[in-house]
Amino acid sequence: MNKILVFAEHRDGEIKKSTFEVISLAGQLGGSAGVEFITILIGKDTPGIEDELAGYGATDIIKYNNDNLALYNAENFAQILADAAQEQSADVILLPATAMGKDLAPRVAARLNAGVATDCIAVSWQDGDLKIIRPMYAGKVRTTIKLHSDIKVITVRPNVYPAQEAPATANVTEKNAETKDFRAMVEEIIKGAEEKLDVTEADIVVSGGRGLKGPENFHLIADLAKKLGAAQGASRAVVDAGWRPYEEQVGQTGKTVSPSLYIAVAISGAIQHLAGMSSSKYIVAINKDPEAPIFKIADYGIVGDAFEVVPKLIEVL
Repeated sequence: MNKILVFAEHRDGEIKKSTFEVISLAGQLGGSAGVEFITILIGKDTPGIEDELAGYGATDIIKYNNDNLALYNAENFAQILADAAQEQSADVILLPATAMGKDLAPRVAARLNAGVATDCIAVSWQDGDLKIIRPMYAGKVRTTIKLHSDIKVITVRPNVYPAQEAPATANVTEKNAETKDFRAMVEEIIKGAEEKLDVTEADIVVSGGRGLKGPENFHLIADLAKKLGAAQGASRAVVDAGWRPYEEQVGQTGKTVSPSLYIAVAISGAIQHLAGMSSSKYIVAINKDPEAPIFKIADYGIVGDAFEVVPKLIEVL
């Protein structure tokens, strides 16, 4: 390993929590292999972000600044990352396994003729090479893989590595990146009035299923999530029925989550759903069917009617 490159994802002037996790991982890998890591910051007018990155050990930051980089563009961002890797002779590129990271990783890998490993849950330096572990087959197995390419692109699942503060002084180098104009550009991203936690980055997730019988009953999930400072999730059946938005869907065709605590309310536990949350540290299931598959992977199970159990749980909290 010569050098590690870390992509720092940020939106609206705020660094994504998963970026700090990847920086902490890069520090561990670099320390064990005796190599440095460089953090790549792409955007326009990002005051204060460098200091936040330095707080987690990012001592070398290259900041690419350009008016065309105010909003995310896959082609421009991928080209900048690929060029930076070549300029720095980096052979490992780490990105968070967020929507943006998953979009960028294959594009960067294609430009560098690099191998790519996505949604990884463990990356370590072993016997002179990287040992990478990732789930496969809808989470049924975990496999150890080895990338044989000279350059390796890796996305790391949020919440599997703790973000460890390591205050440092950052050496910031600014560069004016060359960008291309495209036929279609995102000019504005408008958020909904309700600011919600992202289920992929939340430390606690409370999800509701079809057993809640209708959208009018999802206030139970919202109330419990609010009490716990948690993100609100949903099963595929609920989203398909139009009860909740897709951004809340947890599962194989939704979002994969790895919180410290996952509470499944009135969710039977179909394999599609389990694929998206089985890596949670602790799983609590609330279901009136004692034979529900969700209980097979739950650390704690409550057999009972969600309409009785959840209000009592909220009252206790």
